[in-house]
Amino acid sequence: MSNTLSYPELATLLQARAGVTVAPADLEQPGAQFDAFGVDSLGLLGVVGELENRHGLKVTSGAESAKTPAEFLALVNSSLSAKAGA
Repeated sequence: MSNTLSYPELATLLQARAGVTVAPADLEQPGAQFDAFGVDSLGLLGVVGELENRHGLKVTSGAESAKTPAEFLALVNSSLSAKAGA
């Protein structure tokens, strides 16, 4: 299992946990906002829960409130990196 979450993996999780289909390339666009894709904090909370279950870790508080995919990935990946370094 990878120690970082990628845009393609995030797109897959958004579809599975938030019911929103988004192309990874769209998530990577500068200035991309979750609300433009119809993803809200409840959808992100589902993604966070899935990641916590998969990796056995607590994702950084506030990840479910991220406004952009880049911000979300930064928060999640910092949690994954901290676990890998522990």
